[in-house]
Amino acid sequence: MPVLNMTIIKGRPQEKLDAMYEAITEAIHTTIGAPKESVRIIVNEVEPSHFVVAGKRKEGASS
Repeated sequence: MPVLNMTIIKGRPQEKLDAMYEAITEAIHTTIGAPKESVRIIVNEVEPSHFVVAGKRKEGASS
């Protein structure tokens, strides 16, 4: 059972998140042959102000 734990910036539309979940599940299924039903994805959404790149806080969700 593959388990993917990912962290992203909060603020993306649910439709985009759902599309991402489907694409990730398909990629895992295709590349390692895991049944789609066994793929688990844990998403941690963080506030933009808690996501820092090169010492600068992010201002919003990235596309």
